[in-house]
Amino acid sequence: MIGDVRALLTCPVCGSGFPVTPAGPPPQALRCANGHSFDIARQGYVNLLPGGARPGTADTAEMVAAREAFLSAGHYAPLAAGVAALAAAAWPRPEGPARPCVLDAGAGPGYYLAAVLDRLRGPQGGADGPGGVGGTEAAGLAMDISARALRRAARARPGIGAVVWDVWRPFPVRDGAVSLILNVFAPRNGPEFRRVLRADGALIVVTPGPRHLAELAGRAGLLAVDTRKDERVEATLGASFALAGTRDLTVPLRLTRPEAAALVAMGPAARHTDPGAVRERLAAAPEPIGATAAFRLSHYRPA
Repeated sequence: MIGDVRALLTCPVCGSGFPVTPAGPPPQALRCANGHSFDIARQGYVNLLPGGARPGTADTAEMVAAREAFLSAGHYAPLAAGVAALAAAAWPRPEGPARPCVLDAGAGPGYYLAAVLDRLRGPQGGADGPGGVGGTEAAGLAMDISARALRRAARARPGIGAVVWDVWRPFPVRDGAVSLILNVFAPRNGPEFRRVLRADGALIVVTPGPRHLAELAGRAGLLAVDTRKDERVEATLGASFALAGTRDLTVPLRLTRPEAAALVAMGPAARHTDPGAVRERLAAAPEPIGATAAFRLSHYRPA
């Protein structure tokens, strides 16, 4: 819920905070100290984007539904587990009474954020997990430009607050407010990542490996992975972060035709392919359709 991260947010109009009100019914809007107000949607997220902003790169309803179907089938569960394990290893010990926070920049439906929060919570409700001290459990801030995706993120797990925002803009988040940042197949705003991250915090970035889903590139119309991906990541993050380590993860996939079609429909290839044409291409493929998902998990510390 938004209340879990309210104290970390700043007004996108004036930069002031959103005062935390005493316990009571959930607020219907966020109102900053200067009176700027932002309605909280009934699904639990809040849209802080300025009125003139155009979320042209937001996931469509069809993309979100395809991602939800594919992820719920467990195909990327090994990736979620890998991200969660890396997050637990990199997690800084909480200091003081403030509730620690994980920011997922480009969170989509909150699949990876939920996995990380579950891992940090530990087996004893937070007190014995790496993310909790004396029962203090980490909150999650899901940030994405797609309101459709955040409807799911807001309900992915208790403790998640979801905010519609363009990650290329300065974040509506206080300086040094978050302990860990996740960035899974999403745009990377290095300067803003560094500004909102604690000095002892960590950034985890997931990018596709060179041969990610190569078997489906021709068959289903998936886009080829950028061969200069690592260079582009370094160019974006190098001035603000130091690479602490990388891990490559491969996940063999055995897909039905509808699952393969959902895999195409949930990512950027959906903007360049026709769903009907994809289904036609896959119709002749024998089931199960084999493919290999290849991921690079990188761990960064503030420079």
